[in-house]
Amino acid sequence: MEQRGIELVSAEERYGRPRDLLFLWTGTTMGIFTLVYGITIVSFFHLTFTQAVLAIIVGNLLAFPLVGLTSLQGPATGTSTMAVSRAAYGPKGARVLSFFGWLNMVGFEAGGMVLITLAALSLLEQAGVTSQGLGLKIAVIVIAALIQLVLPLIGHAAVMKAQKYFTWVFVVLFGVMAVLIAPKVQLSAGEPADFSAFTWAVALVMAGGGLSWGPLGGDYSRYLPKNSSKKAVFGYAALGGFVPYILLMTLGAAVATALTADTSDPISGLPGVLPGWFVVPYLLLAMVSLFAVNTTDLYSSGLNLQAAGIKVKRWVAVVADLILCTIITFVAVTSNDFNTLLNNFLALLVIWLAPWAGVYITDWVRRKGRYDARALFDTEGPGQVRWPALIAQGLGMVAAALWVNSAAYVGPISEATGGSDFSIFAGFLVAGIAYAVLDRRPAVQTVAIEGAS
Repeated sequence: MEQRGIELVSAEERYGRPRDLLFLWTGTTMGIFTLVYGITIVSFFHLTFTQAVLAIIVGNLLAFPLVGLTSLQGPATGTSTMAVSRAAYGPKGARVLSFFGWLNMVGFEAGGMVLITLAALSLLEQAGVTSQGLGLKIAVIVIAALIQLVLPLIGHAAVMKAQKYFTWVFVVLFGVMAVLIAPKVQLSAGEPADFSAFTWAVALVMAGGGLSWGPLGGDYSRYLPKNSSKKAVFGYAALGGFVPYILLMTLGAAVATALTADTSDPISGLPGVLPGWFVVPYLLLAMVSLFAVNTTDLYSSGLNLQAAGIKVKRWVAVVADLILCTIITFVAVTSNDFNTLLNNFLALLVIWLAPWAGVYITDWVRRKGRYDARALFDTEGPGQVRWPALIAQGLGMVAAALWVNSAAYVGPISEATGGSDFSIFAGFLVAGIAYAVLDRRPAVQTVAIEGAS
C-alpha cells in the first residue's frame, strides 16, 4: 500500500516513462461516462449529429491541453497539481481551491457510483431479479463501494498498471459496440439547434473533459524521473484523454440519434439499440469502465484533501471519500433525471475551475515552469496567503457566474444573450489577466530540489 500522499517524491523513488500517461488517461477516459456526454449533447441540448461532432471537437481541442500542461509540473516538483497551486495562492491560500478540487472529485465519484449501481441493478434484472427494493439497492451500493476501494487504496503503481490493461479491454469492447450500433444510427435526424445551445454543449464538453481532469495531471506524473521529456509528458497526457473523448463522445452522439426511449437514465436506455446477446456484456463493460474512471478520481480526491490542509494519511482520506461518495450515491440513485443532475453539476463546477485554470497557467508562464518545490510545503514563512491570486480567482468566478447557463442557474449575461454559455472563457480570461496585472512580484524560479520530502 502506498504511504505517500502529496509529499515530495525523491529521485530514488521515481520510476516509469512518459508514455505510461497515455495508458493512464486512455483507461480513465474510455468509459461509459464519456459515452453519456455524447448522448447528452444530442438528447439534452437537441443538437444535430453534425453540430454535436463540431461541439465535441472544439470543446476537447480547447480543454485537453490543460491536462498536458498540469502534467508537466509532476516530474519538475514531485508533488500533486493542487499542491503546486500553492505557488500562486500561497500554502494556506490554496487550501480553499484544493477543497473545491476535492468536492469536484467526490461529485464525479458519486456520478460514477450512481451509474455503476444502475448497471448492476439492470444486470440483476437480466438474471431474473425483478423485485428491487431499497434493501437490494443498498446492498449493491455497498458491494460496489468495497470493490471500488481496492486500487486507489493500494496506490499509484497499481492504478497505473491497471489502467493499462483496462485500455486494451475497452478498445475491443467499444469497437464491437460501435459496429453493432452503426446500422441503427440516423445521422440526419433532428433540426439544427441555435448558437446558444451549441455554446452550452461546448461548455459541457470542456467541463466534463480536459477542464475537470486538469487538476489531476501532476498526481500521476509526479513519479516520473525529473529529466523526462517535457514534450512526451505533455503529448501523452493530453492525447491519452483527447482521443478517447473524441471517439466515444462521437459514438454517444450517434447512439442518441438511434434512441427512441427516455435517455434520462443512460444505463437502461442504451441497451435498447443493442442486440439482445450484447446487453449483458454491455452492462459489464459499463460497470468495469466506471470503476476505472472512479479509480483515478478516488486516488486524486485523497491527495486534494491533503492539499486542503487536512492532516490525514492518504489511505484514510481515500476511505473517508468513498464513504461520503456512497452516501451521495444512495441519495442520488432514486433520481429520475440523471442528465439534468449531470448538467447542473458540470455547469456549476466551471465557476471555480475555469478561473483556477487561468491563474494556474498564468503563474506557470510567469515562472517559466520552474518551482521551489520545498517552499510549497513551508507553512511558517512569508507569503502564506497571496492575495493577487485569490482576488483574481474571485473576479474570475464572478465573470463565470455571470455567463453560465444551467438548469439550476442562468447568469444575467447568458440570459441577455439568448442563453449562450461562455462561462469557461470568461472565468479563465478574467482570472488569468487579473492575476498577471495584480501580481507584479518577481516569480521564484528555483529548480525543485531532488531529495526526500
